[in-house]
Amino acid sequence: MSSASLHVINGVRVGANAPRGSFSNVDPATGEVLCEVPLGGVDAVDAAVEAAAAAYPAWSQTPVGERCQVLFEYKQVLERNFDDLTDMIVQEHGKNVPEARGDVRRGIDCIEYACGAPSLLMGRTLPRIAVSSSFSREREENIPLDSTMERVPLGVCAGITPFNFPIMVPMWMWPMAVACGNTFVLKPSEKVPLCAIREVELAHEAGLPAGVLNVVVGGADVANRLITHTDVKAVSFVGSTPVARQVYAEATAAGKRAQCMGGAKNCMIIMPDANREAAIDGVLGSAFGNTGQRCLAGSIAIPVGDAADWFVPAIVEAARGIKTSAGTEADCGMGPLIDAGSGLRVTSAIAAGVEEGADLLLDGREATMPEGDCFVGPTVFDGVTPGMSLAETEIFGPVLSIMRRDTLDDAIEITRRSPFGNMAVMFTASGYAANRFRTEAGAGMIGINVGVPAPMAVFPFSGWKDSFFGTLHANGEDAVRFFTECRILVSRWF
Repeated sequence: MSSASLHVINGVRVGANAPRGSFSNVDPATGEVLCEVPLGGVDAVDAAVEAAAAAYPAWSQTPVGERCQVLFEYKQVLERNFDDLTDMIVQEHGKNVPEARGDVRRGIDCIEYACGAPSLLMGRTLPRIAVSSSFSREREENIPLDSTMERVPLGVCAGITPFNFPIMVPMWMWPMAVACGNTFVLKPSEKVPLCAIREVELAHEAGLPAGVLNVVVGGADVANRLITHTDVKAVSFVGSTPVARQVYAEATAAGKRAQCMGGAKNCMIIMPDANREAAIDGVLGSAFGNTGQRCLAGSIAIPVGDAADWFVPAIVEAARGIKTSAGTEADCGMGPLIDAGSGLRVTSAIAAGVEEGADLLLDGREATMPEGDCFVGPTVFDGVTPGMSLAETEIFGPVLSIMRRDTLDDAIEITRRSPFGNMAVMFTASGYAANRFRTEAGAGMIGINVGVPAPMAVFPFSGWKDSFFGTLHANGEDAVRFFTECRILVSRWF
C-alpha cells in the first residue's frame, strides 16, 4: 500500500500528500516497511470533516433501528474477517496471536453494545408535570403541561487513537457515535494506520453510507487540525497523560466536548492470604501482556508482609519462562515493542533503575530473543522505593517494579498517593481487605483477584485523576451521553 491512498474520505481511498515528509510504518518484528505515512497534509482533515458534515443531515435523520442494522451487518463482516484482522494486528503492531484475537474480540463487543442504541437512546417523558390556567369567555380551565427529554446527536465527532490496540480502541469511539446519529472522522496512530483503514473499509462493506465514517492519517499537525476544526463538535482521545491533558485543554477551549484518556502507573497489592497461583498468573499477565504496552498494565507489585517470601521468587521464575519472539511464532508469550524508539525508552528505564539502586532480579536486555531494537524481555526489579523513576514514571513496557510493604495501610497509601488513577488490583482472600481497598485505593477501575480489570463495553472505561480528563468516559452509558445532547420539550395544547 502506498502513502498515496491512506486516507478514506467519503467512502473511498484518496490521495495523501506529505508536506512534512513521511513516517515509515514497519513490522516491529522484522523491520519490514509496510507503508509510508504522510505527515502534515491538514487539507485532508478539512476534506474529511466536510464529507462528514455533508453526510450528517441524512444520517442523523435515519431511524436509529436502520442505523443499527448496518452495525448488525458489520458485526457479521468482522466475524468473517476475524482471522485476517488478527494477522494484520500481529504484523503491524507485533502482538502475539492470542492478544491480537483479544483486540478484535473486544472491538466486536463494542459493536454489540452500540447495536442496543434504540434502547440506550430512549428519552424520558413526564405528562402533566404542571398545569396552567387558560381563560376563555365560556370558562376557566387548567391545561396540563407535558415535559419530554430527548437524546439527539451532536454532529461531526472525531477520534484520535493510539497504537497499542489498533482495532479495539477506535471501536470505543465511532460505533456508538454513528449509532447515535453522528458522523465521524478517525485519526489513528501513524504507527498502525493499516488496521484502522481496514476496519473502516469493512464498515463500508457492511453498508455504512459514504461520509458517515472517514479516516485521515498523519502526525501532530493532522491531529491538531482535527481537534480545533470549527465543524467538529466532540473529540475522543487516547494517549499519554501529557498529550491527553493538552488535547483536552485545546478542545474545550475551542468549545468542544472532550474525553481524553491518558496514561497510568498501576499498582497490584498481593496479600499474604492470596491464592498464590491466581496472584502469580494475574500479575504476570498484567505486567507483561501486550509487552506492557497498555494503560491497564500492572507495573508495580506490592507484596504485603511475608507475601514477598513466596511472591518474589515465583514471579521472577514465571517471567523468566515467557518466550519473547515474533508474534507469529508458536508459544510466543511476548512480542516486540512497537518500534525502536520504544525499545530505547524501556532499556533506558532499566538502566536508570539500576543507577538509582533498585535490585535488578531479571534483566530483559539479556533475555533470549530475536535481534532488533524492538525486542526487550520481561524485566523485574525488587527494592523499588517511592521517588525512584521506576515507581513514578509510566514506562509502557515489560518492566515490573516490586515495592515491599509491611501492612495493608502502607500498601494502600502507595496507590492513593499516585497522581494516576486508572486501575488498582488486590489479590486476597479477605473480604475486609478487599472492601477497604476498593474504597481507598483512589482508582476508577478496581480488580479483586483480577490482574487486568478492563470493563466490558457495557461499562465505562473509568480512569480517574491524571489518567482521564473530562466528565464522560468511553463505553457504557457514558458513551451514549457523550455523543448526544439533551433536548427538552415542554408543551401544552388547548
